[in-house]
Amino acid sequence: MTDLNCIYATRQAGLVKSELIMLSKTAQTAVTIGARILMKYYGHLTSISNKGRVGDLVTDADLECEKQIVSYLKSKTPDITILAEESGLDIKSGDLCWCLDPLDGTTNFAHGYPLFATSLGLTWNDIPILGAISIPFLNQIYWGAPTLGVFCNEEPINVSSSKLLIDSLLVTGFSYDRFIKIDNNYAEFCWLTHRTRGVRRGGAAAVDLAFVASGRLDGYWENGLAKWDLAAGVALVELAGGLVSDYPVGSFNLNNGRVLATNTLIQKELKNELTKVKPLNRHLYAPTN
Repeated sequence: MTDLNCIYATRQAGLVKSELIMLSKTAQTAVTIGARILMKYYGHLTSISNKGRVGDLVTDADLECEKQIVSYLKSKTPDITILAEESGLDIKSGDLCWCLDPLDGTTNFAHGYPLFATSLGLTWNDIPILGAISIPFLNQIYWGAPTLGVFCNEEPINVSSSKLLIDSLLVTGFSYDRFIKIDNNYAEFCWLTHRTRGVRRGGAAAVDLAFVASGRLDGYWENGLAKWDLAAGVALVELAGGLVSDYPVGSFNLNNGRVLATNTLIQKELKNELTKVKPLNRHLYAPTN
């Protein structure tokens, strides 16, 4: 993806400023609804289920949050398709699509770890246009749209100014199939831990991308992600002056599940380091029974 593809997609979709204002307010309200529901359940869960893969959880908070947000979106934008993590795809005519993750960081949430979010992004033909991400425990909503800017609550934000990888703080994550997949990101994590000020593992892609957009982190990479994990955060990083791509080479594609997001200044160096990494032997890390 080249920088500001969200602006290109906005033009192709024919969206004018008044429509962007309406859609942005809709997204902000939706993630505010999510934040309220998640904090109602935080520390008071009654149902935690496994969706079939180790660590891939769903809770009563996910389900209620998604139900209420989907209902809200249908009332405000009935002609826009909705892709939601738990309920799937509700197809409408047109090329616009809401991508909703009602609770990103479910494992964190289930354990009382405070990094989790509700994430809602709008795409045109799988290109992110705008997004909103609420991080309830921090009482923060990150949001942005072309011509409107990008903000944390009402304060403008932008990516960091770190110029060198060695001076940078990165974040990453590990997909649910890491136990059986050679491309499990362990080797990349180790490699870059020794070439930066540090690498964090937050456990919620939406939070990671919001923090890159706001300059709290200098870069983020991960694979094995879904559209609802990425749509909102990718738009925010671009609008905040960052670059989003695939890695170790290639352009960003929302369908590939791979992302590298940086402040632009370290992107070339970070991509170059990622090309040097050889996978670790998965059998060293496979759980034993």
